[in-house]
Amino acid sequence: QVQLVESGGGLVQPGGSLRLSCAVSGSIFEIYDMAWYRQTPGNVREFVALISRGSGGTKNYRDSVKGRFTISRDNTKNTVYLQMNSLKPEDTAVYYCNKISPQWPWGQGTQVTVSS
Repeated sequence: QVQLVESGGGLVQPGGSLRLSCAVSGSIFEIYDMAWYRQTPGNVREFVALISRGSGGTKNYRDSVKGRFTISRDNTKNTVYLQMNSLKPEDTAVYYCNKISPQWPWGQGTQVTVSS
């Protein structure tokens, strides 16, 4: 059974930074493209960032986070990261990681709250 465990969220002021981590267990990790998603109450889960399989040479971001967020991966630790800088209140959400479709069962996510 694949398990995804996200961590690193918290309360941060606008302009601040957070680094999210997502540890994957129960599956080969490096062969999959991995992504971060986020969801706010009453809304669908939305794509945030993607990193390609293997060395992660290809990265894509939703327009609203380009230049502020950086996705990375460590295949030796089966972990994907999301470095978030210059955070804005509209970044407030629960953040999840997963592979690209077909996806594994979702983890519990990690709450990010950007507020003064």
